[in-house]
Amino acid sequence: MIGFKKSPIKIVLGLFFVSIIFIILLYVDSVINKPVPIEEISITKDFNDKSLPKVKNTLFHEVKKGDSLSVIFEEKEIPLNTAYKIFNFDENNLLSSIKPGDKMEFNYVNEDIVNIEIIKDKINSILIDLSDGVSIQKLEKKIQNIKSFKKGIISSSFYQDALKVGMPDSIIMDFAYIFGWDIDFIFDVRKGDQFSVIFETDYSEGEQISSGDIVFAEFINKGERFVAQRFFDDIQGKQYFDENGNNVKKAFLRAPLDFAYISSHFNPNRMHPILHKIKAHNGVDYAAKRNTPVQASGDGVISFVGEKNGYGRTVEIKHGGNIKTLYAHLERFNSRAKVGSKVKQGEIIAYVGDSGWATGPHLHFEFWQGRKRTDPVKVKLPSAKPINKNQLENFEKTLSLNLKELDEYNAIEDG
Repeated sequence: MIGFKKSPIKIVLGLFFVSIIFIILLYVDSVINKPVPIEEISITKDFNDKSLPKVKNTLFHEVKKGDSLSVIFEEKEIPLNTAYKIFNFDENNLLSSIKPGDKMEFNYVNEDIVNIEIIKDKINSILIDLSDGVSIQKLEKKIQNIKSFKKGIISSSFYQDALKVGMPDSIIMDFAYIFGWDIDFIFDVRKGDQFSVIFETDYSEGEQISSGDIVFAEFINKGERFVAQRFFDDIQGKQYFDENGNNVKKAFLRAPLDFAYISSHFNPNRMHPILHKIKAHNGVDYAAKRNTPVQASGDGVISFVGEKNGYGRTVEIKHGGNIKTLYAHLERFNSRAKVGSKVKQGEIIAYVGDSGWATGPHLHFEFWQGRKRTDPVKVKLPSAKPINKNQLENFEKTLSLNLKELDEYNAIEDG
Protein backbone atom coordinates (compact mmCIF):
# COMPACT_ATOMS: atom_id res chain seq x y z
CA MET A 1 0.00 0.00 0.00
CA ILE A 2 1.43 3.15 -1.08
CA GLY A 3 0.90 6.17 1.45
CA PHE A 4 0.90 9.91 0.87
CA LYS A 5 3.26 12.02 2.83
CA LYS A 6 2.32 15.68 3.21
CA SER A 7 4.87 18.41 3.50
CA PRO A 8 4.79 20.26 6.83
CA ILE A 9 5.27 23.61 5.01
CA LYS A 10 2.19 23.11 2.89
CA ILE A 11 0.15 22.26 5.92
CA VAL A 12 1.18 25.42 7.73
CA LEU A 13 0.53 27.59 4.68
CA GLY A 14 -2.89 26.04 4.23
CA LEU A 15 -3.87 26.74 7.83
CA PHE A 16 -2.59 30.29 7.48
CA PHE A 17 -4.71 31.02 4.41
CA VAL A 18 -7.78 29.44 6.01
CA SER A 19 -7.28 31.68 9.04
CA ILE A 20 -6.92 34.78 6.87
CA ILE A 21 -10.09 33.97 4.97
CA PHE A 22 -11.98 33.40 8.24
CA ILE A 23 -10.80 36.72 9.66
CA ILE A 24 -11.83 38.51 6.45
CA LEU A 25 -15.28 36.93 6.57
CA LEU A 26 -15.73 37.98 10.20
CA TYR A 27 -14.73 41.56 9.39
CA VAL A 28 -17.08 41.78 6.42
CA ASP A 29 -19.94 40.44 8.52
CA SER A 30 -19.25 42.91 11.29
CA VAL A 31 -19.21 45.84 8.86
CA ILE A 32 -22.42 44.84 7.11
CA ASN A 33 -24.42 44.19 10.30
CA LYS A 34 -23.03 47.05 12.36
CA PRO A 35 -26.02 49.12 13.74
CA VAL A 36 -26.31 52.67 12.38
CA PRO A 37 -25.95 55.21 15.20
CA ILE A 38 -29.22 57.16 15.92
CA GLU A 39 -28.88 60.93 16.17
CA GLU A 40 -30.72 62.24 19.26
CA ILE A 41 -32.92 65.33 18.54
CA SER A 42 -33.88 67.38 21.58
CA ILE A 43 -37.04 69.57 21.25
CA THR A 44 -37.69 72.18 23.91
CA LYS A 45 -40.69 74.55 24.21
CA ASP A 46 -40.44 77.93 25.91
CA PHE A 47 -43.82 78.57 27.49
CA ASN A 48 -42.77 82.11 28.29
CA ASP A 49 -42.27 82.91 24.63
CA LYS A 50 -44.43 85.98 23.90
CA SER A 51 -44.87 84.87 20.31
CA LEU A 52 -47.04 81.95 21.43
CA PRO A 53 -50.84 82.45 21.19
CA LYS A 54 -52.55 83.61 24.41
CA VAL A 55 -56.00 82.44 25.35
CA LYS A 56 -58.26 85.23 26.60
CA ASN A 57 -61.32 84.55 28.71
CA THR A 58 -63.85 86.71 30.57
CA LEU A 59 -66.14 85.76 33.44
CA PHE A 60 -69.15 87.90 34.34
CA HIS A 61 -70.91 88.60 37.62
CA GLU A 62 -73.76 90.89 38.66
CA VAL A 63 -73.60 92.12 42.24
CA LYS A 64 -76.61 91.00 44.25
CA LYS A 65 -77.96 92.09 47.59
CA GLY A 66 -75.80 90.62 50.34
CA ASP A 67 -72.76 90.14 48.08
CA SER A 68 -69.32 91.19 49.29
CA LEU A 69 -66.13 91.44 47.25
CA SER A 70 -64.38 88.83 49.37
CA VAL A 71 -67.16 86.31 48.68
CA ILE A 72 -67.23 87.19 44.97
CA PHE A 73 -63.43 86.83 44.73
CA GLU A 74 -63.66 83.44 46.40
CA GLU A 75 -66.37 82.30 43.97
CA LYS A 76 -64.21 83.38 41.02
CA GLU A 77 -61.19 81.61 42.56
CA ILE A 78 -59.09 84.75 42.87
CA PRO A 79 -55.93 83.75 44.82
CA LEU A 80 -55.97 84.89 48.45
CA ASN A 81 -52.72 86.82 48.10
CA THR A 82 -54.13 88.67 45.06
CA ALA A 83 -57.37 89.51 46.92
CA TYR A 84 -55.32 90.76 49.86
CA LYS A 85 -53.25 93.03 47.59
CA ILE A 86 -56.43 94.45 45.99
CA PHE A 87 -57.96 95.40 49.33
CA ASN A 88 -54.62 96.74 50.58
CA PHE A 89 -54.14 98.99 47.52
CA ASP A 90 -57.66 100.52 47.67
CA GLU A 91 -56.37 103.72 49.27
CA ASN A 92 -59.24 105.89 47.98
CA ASN A 93 -61.93 103.41 49.10
CA LEU A 94 -63.26 103.10 45.55
CA LEU A 95 -64.34 99.52 46.19
CA SER A 96 -66.62 100.60 49.04
CA SER A 97 -69.03 102.02 46.43
CA ILE A 98 -69.96 98.55 45.15
CA LYS A 99 -73.73 98.08 45.21
CA PRO A 100 -76.37 95.62 43.92
CA GLY A 101 -76.80 95.91 40.16
CA ASP A 102 -73.14 96.67 39.45
CA LYS A 103 -71.68 94.39 36.79
CA MET A 104 -68.22 92.83 37.09
CA GLU A 105 -65.91 91.46 34.37
CA PHE A 106 -63.01 89.18 35.30
CA ASN A 107 -60.53 89.14 32.41
CA TYR A 108 -57.97 86.34 32.09
CA VAL A 109 -55.05 85.55 29.78
CA ASN A 110 -54.49 81.82 29.82
CA GLU A 111 -55.16 81.07 33.51
CA ASP A 112 -53.87 84.35 34.90
CA ILE A 113 -56.26 87.12 36.00
CA VAL A 114 -55.09 90.39 34.39
CA ASN A 115 -57.82 92.84 35.40
CA ILE A 116 -61.25 93.20 36.96
CA GLU A 117 -63.67 95.89 35.77
CA ILE A 118 -66.60 96.95 37.92
CA ILE A 119 -69.17 98.67 35.70
CA LYS A 120 -71.28 101.16 37.65
CA ASP A 121 -73.31 102.51 34.72
CA LYS A 122 -72.88 103.33 31.05
CA ILE A 123 -70.30 106.02 31.85
CA ASN A 124 -68.54 105.14 35.12
CA SER A 125 -66.52 102.08 36.06
CA ILE A 126 -63.67 100.98 38.36
CA LEU A 127 -60.66 99.15 36.89
CA ILE A 128 -58.50 96.84 39.03
CA ASP A 129 -55.35 96.28 36.94
CA LEU A 130 -53.34 93.18 37.93
CA SER A 131 -51.09 92.90 34.87
CA ASP A 132 -48.14 94.59 36.60
CA GLY A 133 -48.67 94.69 40.33
CA VAL A 134 -51.96 96.20 41.51
CA SER A 135 -53.55 99.51 40.58
CA ILE A 136 -57.14 100.68 41.15
CA GLN A 137 -58.59 103.62 39.25
CA LYS A 138 -61.92 105.18 38.43
CA LEU A 139 -62.76 105.38 34.72
CA GLU A 140 -65.20 107.80 33.12
CA LYS A 141 -66.09 107.61 29.44
CA LYS A 142 -66.17 110.78 27.39
CA ILE A 143 -69.69 111.98 26.64
CA GLN A 144 -70.76 113.58 23.39
CA ASN A 145 -73.90 115.67 23.71
CA ILE A 146 -75.89 115.99 20.49
CA LYS A 147 -78.79 118.40 19.98
CA SER A 148 -81.75 117.50 17.78
CA PHE A 149 -84.76 119.42 16.50
CA LYS A 150 -88.20 118.10 15.55
CA LYS A 151 -91.40 119.87 14.52
CA GLY A 152 -94.79 118.82 13.24
CA ILE A 153 -98.46 119.58 12.73
CA ILE A 154 -101.29 117.59 14.29
CA SER A 155 -103.32 115.65 11.73
CA SER A 156 -104.56 112.73 13.84
CA SER A 157 -103.09 112.58 17.36
CA PHE A 158 -100.07 114.17 18.99
CA TYR A 159 -98.47 110.79 19.70
CA GLN A 160 -98.82 109.44 16.16
CA ASP A 161 -97.80 112.71 14.48
CA ALA A 162 -94.78 113.09 16.76
CA LEU A 163 -93.65 109.58 15.85
CA LYS A 164 -94.02 110.42 12.14
CA VAL A 165 -91.51 113.28 12.36
CA GLY A 166 -89.01 111.07 14.19
CA MET A 167 -89.48 112.21 17.77
CA PRO A 168 -88.26 109.47 20.17
CA ASP A 169 -90.92 107.84 22.33
CA SER A 170 -89.32 109.07 25.57
CA ILE A 171 -89.29 112.67 24.30
CA ILE A 172 -92.96 112.40 23.29
CA MET A 173 -93.88 111.32 26.81
CA ASP A 174 -91.79 114.08 28.40
CA PHE A 175 -93.31 116.68 26.06
CA ALA A 176 -96.83 115.60 27.02
CA TYR A 177 -95.90 115.66 30.70
CA ILE A 178 -94.37 119.16 30.53
CA PHE A 179 -97.44 120.71 28.87
CA GLY A 180 -99.90 118.30 30.52
CA TRP A 181 -100.57 120.83 33.30
CA ASP A 182 -102.39 123.10 30.83
CA ILE A 183 -103.31 120.78 27.95
CA ASP A 184 -105.14 117.46 27.93
CA PHE A 185 -103.40 115.73 25.01
CA ILE A 186 -106.43 113.52 24.41
CA PHE A 187 -109.25 116.00 24.85
CA ASP A 188 -107.76 119.44 24.01
CA VAL A 189 -105.55 118.74 20.98
CA ARG A 190 -106.97 119.86 17.63
CA LYS A 191 -106.08 119.20 14.00
CA GLY A 192 -103.68 121.91 12.86
CA ASP A 193 -102.03 122.37 16.27
CA GLN A 194 -98.23 122.72 15.98
CA PHE A 195 -95.34 121.43 18.06
CA SER A 196 -91.58 122.05 18.11
CA VAL A 197 -88.87 120.65 20.38
CA ILE A 198 -85.11 120.94 20.88
CA PHE A 199 -83.66 118.05 22.86
CA GLU A 200 -80.26 116.67 23.82
CA THR A 201 -79.05 113.06 23.68
CA ASP A 202 -75.83 111.75 25.22
CA TYR A 203 -73.55 109.36 23.35
CA SER A 204 -70.36 107.60 24.43
CA GLU A 205 -68.11 105.67 22.04
CA GLY A 206 -70.91 105.69 19.47
CA GLU A 207 -73.49 104.25 21.88
CA GLN A 208 -76.56 106.19 23.00
CA ILE A 209 -76.45 106.34 26.79
CA SER A 210 -79.47 108.52 27.57
CA SER A 211 -83.07 108.64 26.42
CA GLY A 212 -82.81 112.36 25.77
CA ASP A 213 -83.69 115.54 27.63
CA ILE A 214 -85.86 118.41 26.39
CA VAL A 215 -84.07 121.78 26.28
CA PHE A 216 -86.88 123.87 24.78
CA ALA A 217 -90.43 123.04 23.69
CA GLU A 218 -93.26 124.92 22.03
CA PHE A 219 -96.88 123.92 21.49
CA ILE A 220 -99.55 125.98 19.69
CA ASN A 221 -102.97 124.74 20.77
CA LYS A 222 -106.08 126.32 19.22
CA GLY A 223 -104.02 129.42 18.42
CA GLU A 224 -102.62 129.79 21.97
CA ARG A 225 -98.81 129.48 22.29
CA PHE A 226 -97.25 127.52 25.15
CA VAL A 227 -93.49 127.60 25.77
CA ALA A 228 -91.29 125.55 28.12
CA GLN A 229 -87.63 126.44 28.73
CA ARG A 230 -85.42 124.08 30.73
CA PHE A 231 -83.50 125.81 33.51
CA PHE A 232 -81.62 124.58 36.57
CA ASP A 233 -82.97 126.56 39.51
CA ASP A 234 -80.70 126.77 42.58
CA ILE A 235 -83.58 125.86 44.86
CA GLN A 236 -85.85 123.59 42.78
CA GLY A 237 -83.28 121.92 40.51
CA LYS A 238 -84.25 121.19 36.91
CA GLN A 239 -87.56 122.82 36.05
CA TYR A 240 -89.39 124.12 32.99
CA PHE A 241 -90.54 127.75 32.89
CA ASP A 242 -92.58 129.84 30.48
CA GLU A 243 -91.29 133.04 28.86
CA ASN A 244 -92.12 135.06 32.00
CA GLY A 245 -90.24 132.75 34.35
CA ASN A 246 -93.38 131.07 35.69
CA ASN A 247 -93.14 127.36 36.38
CA VAL A 248 -95.14 125.41 33.77
CA LYS A 249 -95.64 122.77 36.41
CA LYS A 250 -98.81 122.99 38.42
CA ALA A 251 -99.35 121.69 41.91
CA PHE A 252 -101.69 119.04 40.43
CA LEU A 253 -101.88 116.85 37.34
CA ARG A 254 -105.06 117.52 35.40
CA ALA A 255 -105.12 113.92 34.15
CA PRO A 256 -103.56 111.31 36.48
CA LEU A 257 -102.75 108.79 33.73
CA ASP A 258 -101.04 108.94 30.33
CA PHE A 259 -102.84 109.06 26.98
CA ALA A 260 -106.31 108.03 28.11
CA TYR A 261 -109.45 109.65 26.75
CA ILE A 262 -112.41 111.14 28.61
CA SER A 263 -115.35 108.78 28.34
CA SER A 264 -117.60 110.76 30.66
CA HIS A 265 -117.30 114.43 31.69
CA PHE A 266 -118.17 116.17 34.92
CA ASN A 267 -121.97 116.51 34.68
CA PRO A 268 -124.46 117.19 37.50
CA ASN A 269 -127.35 115.92 35.30
CA ARG A 270 -125.93 112.75 33.79
CA MET A 271 -128.07 109.67 33.13
CA HIS A 272 -126.36 106.89 35.12
CA PRO A 273 -125.42 104.00 32.75
CA ILE A 274 -126.28 101.31 35.32
CA LEU A 275 -129.02 102.85 37.49
CA HIS A 276 -130.75 104.41 34.44
CA LYS A 277 -131.73 107.57 36.25
CA ILE A 278 -130.43 111.12 36.52
CA LYS A 279 -127.52 111.10 38.95
CA ALA A 280 -124.79 113.73 39.21
CA HIS A 281 -121.43 112.66 37.84
CA ASN A 282 -119.09 114.61 40.09
CA GLY A 283 -115.85 113.65 38.44
CA VAL A 284 -114.24 112.73 35.13
CA ASP A 285 -113.98 109.21 33.70
CA TYR A 286 -110.81 108.34 31.77
CA ALA A 287 -111.18 105.23 29.62
CA ALA A 288 -107.97 103.21 29.55
CA LYS A 289 -106.75 99.65 29.28
CA ARG A 290 -106.98 97.47 32.35
CA ASN A 291 -103.87 97.79 34.59
CA THR A 292 -102.86 101.17 33.14
CA PRO A 293 -100.85 102.91 35.93
CA VAL A 294 -102.71 105.60 37.89
CA GLN A 295 -100.58 108.47 39.25
CA ALA A 296 -101.00 110.72 42.24
CA SER A 297 -102.27 114.06 40.91
CA GLY A 298 -100.20 115.99 43.46
CA ASP A 299 -98.03 115.67 46.55
CA GLY A 300 -99.98 114.57 49.59
CA VAL A 301 -100.83 111.90 52.15
CA ILE A 302 -102.98 108.86 51.40
CA SER A 303 -106.11 109.08 53.56
CA PHE A 304 -108.08 106.07 52.26
CA VAL A 305 -107.28 102.76 50.53
CA GLY A 306 -110.05 100.18 50.16
CA GLU A 307 -113.59 99.48 48.91
CA LYS A 308 -116.31 102.14 48.65
CA ASN A 309 -119.94 101.55 47.72
CA GLY A 310 -120.35 102.07 43.98
CA TYR A 311 -116.76 103.25 43.59
CA GLY A 312 -115.22 99.81 44.04
CA ARG A 313 -111.54 99.83 44.93
CA THR A 314 -110.65 103.43 45.75
CA VAL A 315 -107.71 105.62 46.82
CA GLU A 316 -108.07 109.09 48.38
CA ILE A 317 -105.23 111.59 48.86
CA LYS A 318 -105.26 114.71 51.03
CA HIS A 319 -103.24 117.64 49.70
CA GLY A 320 -102.40 121.08 51.00
CA GLY A 321 -104.91 123.92 50.69
CA ASN A 322 -107.86 121.79 51.80
CA ILE A 323 -107.80 119.82 48.53
CA LYS A 324 -108.54 116.10 48.17
CA THR A 325 -108.37 113.82 45.11
CA LEU A 326 -110.20 110.53 44.64
CA TYR A 327 -109.38 107.62 42.27
CA ALA A 328 -112.00 104.89 41.81
CA HIS A 329 -112.97 101.65 39.96
CA LEU A 330 -109.37 100.42 40.38
CA GLU A 331 -108.15 96.95 39.49
CA ARG A 332 -105.54 96.83 42.25
CA PHE A 333 -103.46 99.05 44.51
CA ASN A 334 -99.74 99.70 44.46
CA SER A 335 -98.25 97.67 47.32
CA ARG A 336 -96.69 100.86 48.72
CA ALA A 337 -100.04 102.70 48.83
CA LYS A 338 -100.93 102.63 52.52
CA VAL A 339 -103.06 104.96 54.63
CA GLY A 340 -100.76 107.59 56.09
CA SER A 341 -97.99 107.17 53.53
CA LYS A 342 -96.71 110.25 51.70
CA VAL A 343 -96.82 110.33 47.90
CA LYS A 344 -95.21 112.56 45.31
CA GLN A 345 -96.87 113.93 42.23
CA GLY A 346 -96.68 111.37 39.42
CA GLU A 347 -96.07 108.43 41.77
CA ILE A 348 -98.01 105.29 40.82
CA ILE A 349 -100.68 104.56 43.42
CA ALA A 350 -102.91 102.02 41.64
CA TYR A 351 -103.99 100.51 38.31
CA VAL A 352 -107.08 100.99 36.12
CA GLY A 353 -109.88 98.43 36.49
CA ASP A 354 -113.69 98.12 36.56
CA SER A 355 -114.44 97.36 40.20
CA GLY A 356 -117.69 98.71 41.70
CA TRP A 357 -120.45 100.07 39.47
CA ALA A 358 -118.57 100.20 36.18
CA THR A 359 -119.39 99.08 32.64
CA GLY A 360 -115.74 98.70 31.59
CA PRO A 361 -112.16 99.52 32.59
CA HIS A 362 -111.72 103.23 33.36
CA LEU A 363 -110.57 105.63 36.05
CA HIS A 364 -113.11 107.79 37.88
CA PHE A 365 -111.25 110.90 39.10
CA GLU A 366 -112.62 113.52 41.51
CA PHE A 367 -111.13 116.84 42.61
CA TRP A 368 -112.41 118.18 45.95
CA GLN A 369 -111.93 121.76 47.21
CA GLY A 370 -113.08 121.65 50.80
CA ARG A 371 -116.47 119.89 50.73
CA LYS A 372 -117.16 120.76 47.10
CA ARG A 373 -116.36 118.57 44.12
CA THR A 374 -115.16 120.53 41.08
CA ASP A 375 -114.51 119.70 37.43
CA PRO A 376 -110.85 118.48 37.21
CA VAL A 377 -110.70 119.56 33.55
CA LYS A 378 -111.79 123.15 34.12
CA VAL A 379 -110.62 123.95 37.65
CA LYS A 380 -107.83 126.54 37.84
CA LEU A 381 -104.88 124.64 39.21
CA PRO A 382 -102.38 126.37 41.50
CA SER A 383 -98.90 126.74 39.98
CA ALA A 384 -95.60 125.56 41.38
CA LYS A 385 -92.98 128.11 42.44
CA PRO A 386 -91.65 130.53 39.78
CA ILE A 387 -87.96 130.88 39.00
CA ASN A 388 -85.64 132.17 41.71
CA LYS A 389 -85.47 135.98 41.27
CA ASN A 390 -81.69 135.96 41.65
CA GLN A 391 -81.44 133.76 38.55
CA LEU A 392 -84.00 135.54 36.39
CA GLU A 393 -81.34 137.38 34.34
CA ASN A 394 -79.50 134.14 33.53
CA PHE A 395 -82.78 132.50 32.63
CA GLU A 396 -83.67 135.30 30.20
CA LYS A 397 -80.27 134.94 28.47
CA THR A 398 -80.75 131.18 28.14
CA LEU A 399 -84.28 131.65 26.80
CA SER A 400 -83.08 134.24 24.26
CA LEU A 401 -80.40 131.87 22.94
CA ASN A 402 -82.87 129.02 22.54
CA LEU A 403 -85.46 131.20 20.81
CA LYS A 404 -82.76 132.26 18.35
CA GLU A 405 -81.75 128.63 17.89
CA LEU A 406 -85.40 127.69 17.29
CA ASP A 407 -85.65 130.33 14.52
CA GLU A 408 -82.48 128.93 12.90
CA TYR A 409 -83.82 125.37 13.00
CA ASN A 410 -87.14 126.51 11.52
CA ALA A 411 -85.33 128.39 8.72
CA ILE A 412 -83.40 125.22 7.82
CA GLU A 413 -86.56 123.07 7.92
CA ASP A 414 -88.59 125.54 5.84
CA GLY A 415 -85.74 126.24 3.43
